[in-house]
Amino acid sequence: MFAVFKHARKAALAAVTAVSTLALVACDTLPTGSGPTINTSKPVPVALLVPRGSAQAGDALLAQSLENAARLAIADLNGVQIDLRIYDTAGNPQQAATAATTAINDGARVILGPVYAEAANAAGLAAAQRNVNVLAFSNNTAIAGGNVFILGPTFDNTARRLAGYAARQGKGNMVIVSGSDPAGQAGRVAIERAAAVTGANVAGAVSYELSQQGVINAIPTIRSSVGSSGAQSVFLTANTAGALPLLTQLMPEAGVDQAVTQYIGLTRWDIPSQTLSLPGVQGGWFALPDPNKTSQFRARYQGTYGAAPHPIGGLAYDGIAAIGALVGAGKSDALTGAALTQGSGFQGTGGIFRLRPDGTNERGLAVATIQEQKVVVIEPAPSSFAGAGF
Repeated sequence: MFAVFKHARKAALAAVTAVSTLALVACDTLPTGSGPTINTSKPVPVALLVPRGSAQAGDALLAQSLENAARLAIADLNGVQIDLRIYDTAGNPQQAATAATTAINDGARVILGPVYAEAANAAGLAAAQRNVNVLAFSNNTAIAGGNVFILGPTFDNTARRLAGYAARQGKGNMVIVSGSDPAGQAGRVAIERAAAVTGANVAGAVSYELSQQGVINAIPTIRSSVGSSGAQSVFLTANTAGALPLLTQLMPEAGVDQAVTQYIGLTRWDIPSQTLSLPGVQGGWFALPDPNKTSQFRARYQGTYGAAPHPIGGLAYDGIAAIGALVGAGKSDALTGAALTQGSGFQGTGGIFRLRPDGTNERGLAVATIQEQKVVVIEPAPSSFAGAGF
């Protein structure tokens, strides 16, 4: 168990460290409404920046999956021509900046990617000098803003969905349980922000050190906080590779009764599938993209390429879908920030999504639970931004 926590801590720290040296540099580089004009009667040059060439295991597969998904999206566009050009970043910021500059010199009017936060930040800085917007595959909100829009799912979006649902179900008085690591604390802040805008209430917050003993030591405090505050739910930031299995084992044993206190998760509780068999997650709530849309994309991708897409491969499809929808309207300002942030949003691989003026995104998510070791949707993903969940 401790080895899992150690691995999770290293991964979380790596994710945050990736932007620490360039924190928020890209945010004010280009006014959100800016961007190049295009000729919609000709193929629109789009650059796709992928992490091919890096030393990190799996990046070659990820790069290919992103490229495949982008080409699948292009094939689905009706009457819109995209001139897709691929640039390798090797997963590092210097090469990402160079690739962005090269792509724009080659005529790119918008950039899709890169994946990693520091590389996306560097590409955004380079592209801002040329008045070009970047749709990055990162989910790190620290790099969002100006000409950089992130496509990855965010803690804030998930927290708003779940906090709003909990409030409507009479479970909105909650205790937040979060790791002391950067990812855990970012999750806690997201839940606090979500509570402030959804009618939920934070009755308490408990933090634990990211180790087996740290979780064990926190259990009495969690039990006490729930009991003294009259909390109706416990909102956990932990993921399945970290503290979630141990927390959901020990909390019921300590008297945090799932029949009375709703367990809610900020992360996906259905990945990997073995998690579904854990007794402690039965009846818990979590959010996920529209399962029907997701399965349709996976089937289409597998039928075309003979293998399943990478878990974030669909983000490239989403980016092309958004670009195609805007270009299809025939307006020369289709790739400006003002156009990219249209309120009606776009249809993607996991349902509806839209880009926000602050560079983050909103995605229509379903609320699910686990019953008899199976995922059961208890509130479907909204089909529009006027629907439930927004």
